[in-house]
Amino acid sequence: MRDRIATMLALQDAVNTQVHPEWRGQGNPWYRAIWVECAELLDHYGWKWWKGQQPDLDQVRLELVDIWHFGLSTLLERDLAADGIAAEFAAALAEPAPRGDPEVFRGAVEQFAARTLVARDFDLPGFAVLMQVIDLGFDDLYRRYVGKNVLNRFRQDHGYQDGSYRKHWHGREDNAWLVELSDALDPESNSFARDLYAALRTRYAVAPGAEA
Repeated sequence: MRDRIATMLALQDAVNTQVHPEWRGQGNPWYRAIWVECAELLDHYGWKWWKGQQPDLDQVRLELVDIWHFGLSTLLERDLAADGIAAEFAAALAEPAPRGDPEVFRGAVEQFAARTLVARDFDLPGFAVLMQVIDLGFDDLYRRYVGKNVLNRFRQDHGYQDGSYRKHWHGREDNAWLVELSDALDPESNSFARDLYAALRTRYAVAPGAEA
């Protein structure tokens, strides 16, 4: 776990630096991004009692990965070592957590968001609870994180900051394409990140009528 934590910290630092070379000194409100992602996560999971909804678990897990990006950024700003993060994460994942009850998951998301707002910080143990309740293992988190990191770099390379990037291709959001294209590749391959970037570029280039 320690080595994969170190890898993810390095990848996150790289993409943050791509956005702004001095990102650590910008005072970015990572906590705000986290609680907004919590709301998006619940929309994918379903919470509206007045309409029929089926959880989109792939998108729910992808939203957790988005939260992890902002969590990693918080941990980087706090200059925490990979060893310490891995030890705390492993201990939190070892704690028992209830599974299977939709209201338990919704409540866990709300508790995590509440602690985020109060502390304006990343609640690593609370994040571990969400992973357990939704059955997102650490290895799966790592694979999904690497994939989303590739998409974030792809977005930056194709005009995300100046607004020229098109987020919807063939009527689907790029996150949905990420899931499909990732599933067609071997995440254990040394060329996984490179192959995924190439697949995104190919699909994006032939997507007509895309929306910003």
